[in-house]
Amino acid sequence: MTSSNPTTLSADERKALRLEQAAAQRAQQLRISTSRAQAEGRAQVIPTAEGWKQEMGADGRPELQFATKRRVSQPPTHLADLTLAERQEKLKELGLPGFRAKQLSVHYFQHYTTDPAKMSDLPKERRGELVDAMFPKLLTEVKRLTTDDGRTVKFLWRLFDGSLVESVLMRYPNRITLCISSQCGCGMNCPFCATGQAGLTRNMSTAEILDQIVQANRVIAEGGLGGQKHPDERVGNIVFMGMGEPLANYKRVMNAVHRMVAEAPEGLGMSARGITVSTVGLVPAIRKLANENVPVTFALSLHAPDDELRDELIPVNSRWKVDEALDAAYDYYVRTGRRVSIEYALIKDMNDHEWRAEMLAKKLNARGRGWVHVNPIPLNPVPGSIWTRSEPDITSKFVRRLDELGVPTTLRDTRGKEIDGACGQLAADGDK
Repeated sequence: MTSSNPTTLSADERKALRLEQAAAQRAQQLRISTSRAQAEGRAQVIPTAEGWKQEMGADGRPELQFATKRRVSQPPTHLADLTLAERQEKLKELGLPGFRAKQLSVHYFQHYTTDPAKMSDLPKERRGELVDAMFPKLLTEVKRLTTDDGRTVKFLWRLFDGSLVESVLMRYPNRITLCISSQCGCGMNCPFCATGQAGLTRNMSTAEILDQIVQANRVIAEGGLGGQKHPDERVGNIVFMGMGEPLANYKRVMNAVHRMVAEAPEGLGMSARGITVSTVGLVPAIRKLANENVPVTFALSLHAPDDELRDELIPVNSRWKVDEALDAAYDYYVRTGRRVSIEYALIKDMNDHEWRAEMLAKKLNARGRGWVHVNPIPLNPVPGSIWTRSEPDITSKFVRRLDELGVPTTLRDTRGKEIDGACGQLAADGDK
């Protein structure tokens, strides 16, 4: 269908025209990528969802969901949702002195407990009432999967409304990292990610985000990470790379971050430098993050340096293109002085071509040196799928080419893939 005067077309005809034009554009983009891949003697695989159908918008592009499609209930207010001053006010409303807020905060953020029997410094006759008022049940453990060496644990949590989310606890030689979720589902509609297949159910609350850390700390203390009790150890690094797009739940995520870095007992007393906030490229939110004055590590999940491929791989690229996302990431570095991480999942014959390594290096170096670090990670494999990891020799070539072109690059360790706990695998499936 073609028309020199689209304004005379019906709504259905205009929609069909847009779809036709979009298909033609994608075909042209495919020809460009295929030609460059053939020059390397390689195939060019184009992203497509497998085993599920992406929701599509009127423009023929995958639909983006920045808010829930229906009104949803939020969990009851929890101590972790409140500042210390707000906790004090709430206790005064209950007829108790404000200093009890500090005691309750110590129990939760430092002793990782909400058990009234362990709160001997509180009036015995009111402990149950206080726990009910300040610690409504947020996360109930449904399932726990552990790797054979015990160094990685995946938790499946049921929230108050029945929603399921996951988090992954990992022990490294010199640190303990927790990968946490920020949304129930995800609305970014990326075809390779298990989390986004069901769309976005709702945003998680500040306290739901934080409770993943508190419960992980309790597990560590009790010996659930490696089989030995570690009462003095706790999570030191947080990565917002679980379920959801963190910057699409900006307010609650940042409230949680502020609570993480707040000194005990108001918060967890963590270092901001140990917290990584990632995004697929919500440019306005990246710029907002740069002005928060909290020096977290910022990670951009790029996965392709060219708009031709990234439009298909990361649907939000249809809203904010590669250069816009990189400009915002560079501005984050300028504003905060914190080096930016570029996350890049290496997918066989899709985004692992040498010419893409060269294009990525060119774009990053054009903005300066020393501001960025690239973290390629082989995609976690699914047998028989187009979504499979790059071959080891191709991975080495890709990393080596970035290094040769002056871009600091570290191939990331893949953890938890045998328990479906690695990047892109979190689907909160209670049947697994």
